[in-house]
Amino acid sequence: MSLTIDITGLPDERLLFTPSPLAELSAMLHVLAEPAHHPDLHGWAASTTATVPPALAERLTEAEFLWRSSRADFLVPGIPGATLAEELDAVDRIDDEQYVRAALVTTCGVSRITHRRGSPLTDPAEQERARDLALARGPRQADFADRLLTDPPAVRALVRRMLEDCAQTFFADAWRRVLPELAADARRKTDLLVRHGAVEALAAVSSSVVLEDMGEGRRRIVVDKLQDNATSAVGAGGVTLIPTAFARPHLLVVSAAGWRPVVQYPVAAPGVPEPVSLALVQQRLEALAHPVRLRLARTMARGPHTTGELAAAWQLSAPEVSRHLAVLRRAGLLTTHRRGRYMLYQLDLAGSARLGTDLLEAVLR
Repeated sequence: MSLTIDITGLPDERLLFTPSPLAELSAMLHVLAEPAHHPDLHGWAASTTATVPPALAERLTEAEFLWRSSRADFLVPGIPGATLAEELDAVDRIDDEQYVRAALVTTCGVSRITHRRGSPLTDPAEQERARDLALARGPRQADFADRLLTDPPAVRALVRRMLEDCAQTFFADAWRRVLPELAADARRKTDLLVRHGAVEALAAVSSSVVLEDMGEGRRRIVVDKLQDNATSAVGAGGVTLIPTAFARPHLLVVSAAGWRPVVQYPVAAPGVPEPVSLALVQQRLEALAHPVRLRLARTMARGPHTTGELAAAWQLSAPEVSRHLAVLRRAGLLTTHRRGRYMLYQLDLAGSARLGTDLLEAVLR
């Protein structure tokens, strides 16, 4: 599964690497709403939550579906500004139709609403559909959707004031702390783009992001995510790639029609392993799902064994053991070393221990 961005005909310089205050604030708000997604940020989330005044905390809870399970596209700018105020001004210039559609996707939890032909602001059937979808997610979502459909300007003003209050309460200090790192990362990626091209620049973003040459001049960015979707950057003039210190394990992609494609990626952290592809996670789970391979893994977890030792331990033939070991090796679950004329196999304990984390990161990515 993957999300693709068509960049056919676009020169490499149309890939823009730059930080975004609004995208980083919305990433922080997601961490506060879903701290279980971000175990490395538990300390920050707990201390920040303790500093938020009760009145602001209540307003954040009312609007959290704008960033909890997914983020409204207007919270991740296609052309980032230098300051949060500049980016909020740009959001204010979006028309009500585009704003409401983006907000309803997160509020109602169904992206298909953006592809329906009726306007949620003028079509009674579309309005009823939006209210029903929001009600199914809870009374807060239903109330928010109703206010959004009835009085978009009032809701937009409320959301802006709330984000400005977040800036005063906790974001400004956090942004000053992380901006040098994000700006340095964007400069490194831009330098790679200029010196070595888009392939290397995108490879440096994440092992889950690759540039695919489809022949005949066609190119696309492929993002390893648990969804199938496609968009194009050709009409939008390019792709924006935004580094963040608060997103891991998420790799956020703005891919809705009418918006410039954006990829928000977590900056690399020392000692943190690269994300594992969904295909590799699936391959490892399938390798261990076989009862014989699971028994062999149990034995090899206790120490290195030869093929003959494994066969004797489980009353199997040597060729049968070899076939199962080949599956485990291809999945990257074994380490090997030679002792004289014997090859010894051992379960990769570190890689196996990360399997649960790798699965969760692939699902959340």
